[in-house]
Amino acid sequence: MELLIDRRTQALIGQYIPAAETLETLADFFSALADGTRIKIISALSISCMCVGDLAAMLDLNQTTVSHQLQNLRRLGVVSFRRQGKVAFYYLKNKAVLDIMLTATEAM
Repeated sequence: MELLIDRRTQALIGQYIPAAETLETLADFFSALADGTRIKIISALSISCMCVGDLAAMLDLNQTTVSHQLQNLRRLGVVSFRRQGKVAFYYLKNKAVLDIMLTATEAM
């Protein structure tokens, strides 16, 4: 099929399309923002590190739901945790998520 765009544009597009591994990483990264509950958790953790119980109470969510979403966010590299005795305190590991959320909010 003959393309209507010139060869230079075709070459630029070829250069700028991310490699398969990068595409997968980007899709995983953006999936962190594809759920309202995860966005609430990220927003709360942008203010302070918190344990599951405090997050659940502050966000009016079930602790099981919060735990499940925190597992997803950990897998995606967005949050991490530190233990203090028997309690795990979660915090944002990847602050770039906040920048992207703010940019998206401003664009709306």
